[in-house]
Amino acid sequence: MELGIGGGLLGLIWLIIVIWAIIQVAGSPAGAGSKALWILIILLFPVVGLIIWFFLGPK
Repeated sequence: MELGIGGGLLGLIWLIIVIWAIIQVAGSPAGAGSKALWILIILLFPVVGLIIWFFLGPK
C-alpha cells in the first residue's frame, strides 16, 4: 500500500515542523539540561512531544 504524493508531502511538512521546534528549543534561553530534555521528548514522541512543547515549553 502506497501513501502517494500526499503522504510524502505530509511527512515532509511534519519533518520541517519538528526541525523548526528543535531550532526553537536550541535557541531558547533555557539551561542546557532543559534544552536536551525537550529535544529528546520531541524526537522520541514527535506528536505528543510537539504538543506538550507548544503549551509548556520555554516561551
